[in-house]
Amino acid sequence: MTDSQSTTEIRPLDDRLAACKAILTDLGRVVVAFSAGVDSTFLLALAVETLGTSNVLAATGVSPSLPQRELDEARKLAAKIGVEMVEIVTDEQDDPNYAANPARRCFFCKSALFTRLTDLQRERGFSAVVSGANAADPGDFRPGLEAGRKLGVRNPLMEAGLTKADIRAASRTRGLPTWDKPAMACLASRIPYGEAITPQRLGRIEQAEDYLKDLGFGQCRVRDHDTVARIEVPPDNLVRLLHERAGIIERFKSLGFTYISLDLQGLRTGSMNEVLTSPSRDASNSQARLELPCLDPPAA
Repeated sequence: MTDSQSTTEIRPLDDRLAACKAILTDLGRVVVAFSAGVDSTFLLALAVETLGTSNVLAATGVSPSLPQRELDEARKLAAKIGVEMVEIVTDEQDDPNYAANPARRCFFCKSALFTRLTDLQRERGFSAVVSGANAADPGDFRPGLEAGRKLGVRNPLMEAGLTKADIRAASRTRGLPTWDKPAMACLASRIPYGEAITPQRLGRIEQAEDYLKDLGFGQCRVRDHDTVARIEVPPDNLVRLLHERAGIIERFKSLGFTYISLDLQGLRTGSMNEVLTSPSRDASNSQARLELPCLDPPAA
């Protein structure tokens, strides 16, 4: 355990929340990169609580990698929090570096998003763009953090040492409906590294996952291995999913999959990262840790 990790665990949650609010107060007027996930929703609500609605703008990147359900939820959450939301159309799929789907795909995606958000920040007279990365994120493979640093994006939750567990607890206290929302990554994360990302492929993944969600599998991933769909659901849902076997096969085949498989390891975040060699992961993470501000411990 590092000294900074130890400090984060010892400091009371109220102190870390106060530190986060102090960071937001110093920034003054912020554009929040808003995805409707647990972290960015909490950051948006805390920013409004700290700065007031006139000093906060929610901005959501819209592209084929964002499920329509998530966009709809973002609109509802922004309305519930009472803040203006701007939808920014991004064009990361036009960047061949992104479309080729390398291990650093998130760097190119976040570069496209944060470039547009910093432009928006300047146009609207805000002082900073803030993102919802939390204190545990540098421990995973997250090249998107590097893109944010290069463009001056701040991570108040991370800088204040707030972990995912902290954020869920504080979200519940504030009555935010996302407090127990499952982790949600962009649809591009369902495609193996090195295989091209196309709007058509993203579209069928979205339709496949929507079908499973309509069946009641709120937590699910459909990994797109070209002709093979690899379904991930929590281990305690495996048997229940098999009861829906016939309908799933019919629907998935209509989407263009030849083979439909069920991953017996169950749902796990970042399963596509399991094929990465440790040097590629360590190099990105080492740089992320070295460049973080010297605060308590500061996502893909």
